[in-house]
Amino acid sequence: MTKRRSILSILFSVILFTTASAQAPTPVFQQLTERQNRWVDSVFASLTPDERIAQLIMVAGYSNRGRASYDDSLVTLVRTNKLGGVVFFQGGPVRQAKLTNRLQALSTVPLLIAMDAEWGLAMRLDSTVRYPYQMTLGAMQGTATDSLIYRMGANLARQSRRLGVHVNFAPSVDVNNNPNNPVINFRSFGEDKYAVTRKALAYVRGMQDNRLLTSIKHFPGHGDTGTDSHYDLPLINKSRAQLDSLELYPFRQLINAGAAGVMVAHLSIPALDTTRNRPSTLSPAIVTDLLKNEMGFQGLVFSDAMNMKGVTKFFPSGQADRYGIEAGMDVLEFTEDVPAALLQIKQAVAEGRISQESLDERCRKVLRAKAWVGLDQYKPIVLDNLVRDINPVQDELLNRQMTEASLTVLKNDRNLLPLQRLDTLRIASVAVESEKITAFQQMAANYTQVDHFNITSKTPDSTLARMRDSLRNYNLLLVDVHLNNIRPGTNYGLQAKTAALVSELVATGKAVVTVFGNVYALNKLTFPADTVQMSRNIEQARAIVMPYQLTSYAEDLSAQLIFGAIGASGKLPVTVNQRFRVGDGIAVRPIGRMKYTIPEEVGIDSRFLTRQVDSLVNVGLTQRAFPGCVVQMAKDGKVIFRKAYGSHTYDASLGAEPKPVDLNDLFDMASVTKVSTSTPALMRMVDEGKFNVDGKMADYLPFLKKSNKANLVWRDVLTHQARLKAWIPFWRDTKNEDGSWKPRTFRNERSARYSIEVTDSLYLFRNYPKTIYEQIKESPLNEKKEYVYSDLSFILYPQVIKRLTGENFEDYLKSTFYKPLGATTLTYNPRRFYSLNRIVPTEYDSLFRQTLIWGRVHDEGAAMLNGLSGHAGLFGTANDLMKLVEMYRQRGQYAGQRFISEKTIAEFTRYQFPELGNRRGLGFEKPSFTFTGNAPRSATKDSFGHSGFTGTFTWIDPDPTYNLSYVFLSNRVYPTRNNNRISTLNTRTNVAEAFYQAIKRGIQ
Repeated sequence: MTKRRSILSILFSVILFTTASAQAPTPVFQQLTERQNRWVDSVFASLTPDERIAQLIMVAGYSNRGRASYDDSLVTLVRTNKLGGVVFFQGGPVRQAKLTNRLQALSTVPLLIAMDAEWGLAMRLDSTVRYPYQMTLGAMQGTATDSLIYRMGANLARQSRRLGVHVNFAPSVDVNNNPNNPVINFRSFGEDKYAVTRKALAYVRGMQDNRLLTSIKHFPGHGDTGTDSHYDLPLINKSRAQLDSLELYPFRQLINAGAAGVMVAHLSIPALDTTRNRPSTLSPAIVTDLLKNEMGFQGLVFSDAMNMKGVTKFFPSGQADRYGIEAGMDVLEFTEDVPAALLQIKQAVAEGRISQESLDERCRKVLRAKAWVGLDQYKPIVLDNLVRDINPVQDELLNRQMTEASLTVLKNDRNLLPLQRLDTLRIASVAVESEKITAFQQMAANYTQVDHFNITSKTPDSTLARMRDSLRNYNLLLVDVHLNNIRPGTNYGLQAKTAALVSELVATGKAVVTVFGNVYALNKLTFPADTVQMSRNIEQARAIVMPYQLTSYAEDLSAQLIFGAIGASGKLPVTVNQRFRVGDGIAVRPIGRMKYTIPEEVGIDSRFLTRQVDSLVNVGLTQRAFPGCVVQMAKDGKVIFRKAYGSHTYDASLGAEPKPVDLNDLFDMASVTKVSTSTPALMRMVDEGKFNVDGKMADYLPFLKKSNKANLVWRDVLTHQARLKAWIPFWRDTKNEDGSWKPRTFRNERSARYSIEVTDSLYLFRNYPKTIYEQIKESPLNEKKEYVYSDLSFILYPQVIKRLTGENFEDYLKSTFYKPLGATTLTYNPRRFYSLNRIVPTEYDSLFRQTLIWGRVHDEGAAMLNGLSGHAGLFGTANDLMKLVEMYRQRGQYAGQRFISEKTIAEFTRYQFPELGNRRGLGFEKPSFTFTGNAPRSATKDSFGHSGFTGTFTWIDPDPTYNLSYVFLSNRVYPTRNNNRISTLNTRTNVAEAFYQAIKRGIQ
């Protein structure tokens, strides 16, 4: 079905149900083709009166019993009594499909298969899609979000039909205006009858438009009860006027809009039936007089499960089934004692309490439903690829979209959210009731440095005391409360000690609280205003986020909301207490930080992209082009691909274990350092009027005034056409001919004079960097002015920046760019801050350093500069590098903060001298004018990036068609730089090209 048709269907339905009618429209399943009607007539004529009664009975089925004896007994029950259907409960999809096929094969009339799948097949089955609860969907605002619910219904219909299921006992259209409701609660869309009706309609339409029968429930309304009808008979003591105004409203509107089925609940409602202890399922006044006659419902009337105490408490099995049929039920669900039920119903017919004509019409109605769902041309369920088919990747996107649309911010003190100025924040995340690092914590750590603490109600007091001491060092606490039970009977999973811990954290005045659980749990964290606990009230938190349930999507997206990758537009669908009322919710806008999502959100087929990237990388791994790598891709500011491959090393022979590469590992960036340190610093200097790219080298480096480099123009220098030599092997000048170290070069022990640590046992003379600068000054120039890639000027940029700013180069970069970006792993000399387990080794240097280079810069010249240079030495994760890259793609701004002007970004990233055949920008690499493999084949003229000697690469293409960022980090020089297979295979740019092709494929 096209998107246009879906929207029109919903709009038509909205118009339809706003117009009351005395007679509801004929349900879709009653509108059959001539061929289908002939099938109904033929099957009906073949049935005996007793068999027609049996068509009105559904028994329970389970696919998790795992016993042949159970399956045999179910098959015998259905076949012997020639029953009309089975309602399945717990199990697995393949097991259920096999059992369904067996049942169908032995049934003369194909069975109508039903399930309760309010939030997807996962409500009953493992290995299936779980959608948000209806209460979560109730928080979504605006009619536009109803299209998401429609898609949910449509997708669920397709999954159900693929599994051989024909009826979904959903949605619940109960208006939940009782916070203590033990059975509906989170299963309701909320307490606003109009919103409940609108959202339920979208759900119903999505299912019915895709040939799945629906059954709205629990008629005449189960929302205002304090009793669970599974365990007792609830009493609803409201007047008829009150029922008409609220409980009955959604049912009336949805029936008028064409709902196919209605499920009647086990409720005692004196205003509708004064008979004592008579549940509504057994009441002719409610089923026939109200639902069928007064409301004009012509669809299928289903009972709620006939094994529930709400009916069996006062009416034994068999007798209850008889009274249900007498009341007007079309289908009895979950009949416990089938022989007794059939006997009782036949006795009622014999006594004249039920007419045969009435039973015949109900049987025909069931047969028409069977024909409409395709059972007139029954085919067995195909088991091949069943699990894959009912778990489409598009549903992951839909789940993310619905969860995102439901997120509700209930407090946002001084617009704290989304978090800005990350460089001013010291953040700790405290996961309450989770012993392991949570998905929320993992996602939060993608944005900046976040230290994690995990506590539960069982955490020892001594541990809590240490945590309290540690938390004093932070000025912001992200408190994520994990409630593993959604039901009010369990206090929503909230332990007394847990509530006290949350209150204590709130009392610090530093807490942003996110409650992953039932929205009514907020009431358990709120104290009356006149109590001493008020200071610890959750309302005193700096911000409160409500995601409504505990799922990976809710955790992931709540963290993204807090950091400004996405916004919030949800509103409370119910009133929790006087402080948190229906309709509450503060709109929060995103500020442009990277969003983490799946390829489908930007129109890319994730399976295609993953296959392409995996294939290219695995070729590289197989041919030992590199031990391991990390690939990260983003489109439109959305990170859609992040994957680590391979290991740190091939084996442990050089002292580093071949541990699997992790997304959070740090790599030596090599020459990617040039566009991650020197280039952004220079751009910032241009913006501040401190640096002129058309000035001369000596203008900013006075020690070059009397050298052959004094009058070289920076524009030529930055585009590598200033005649500078490519490189100088500085380390070779430190050795005598016999291999010994020259004076004032290296020693094997650290001292005040020999303080530059090159390895664990090799230290350089502290003033030797001056010799390096002098060597650059005295180096000859190439004869011809042409493109020659050179490191020399980049070695000098830290001196330029220090002279212009008065700051150390690394300090300047961190304070100006990295910390505000949240790119906290971007650093020189990472051994100062990170364990070697997180740092990927590079080369075994057998010539100079005589050791494995691990956690120290691979480049020899940078190593002799204490690991800090403008051409090499930067380490970091792919994710943090991408933050800088994204700032470039966003034309100099990120997270609402301007780092570099758009004009300067444009100047530095354009071709400077294309007429000379020079492809370079200012500092940046750009695509060759004829394809050479230095860039992806599909790269546009506006794209730019850089590669690194150790096997690193980054690329940005701001062209609107692609709008992409790409990072590839590897250690291809392990164990030796002589291995250049990564270039022979062209792995880095071929992987980027796969990204381009995936985008093109999505556009087609």
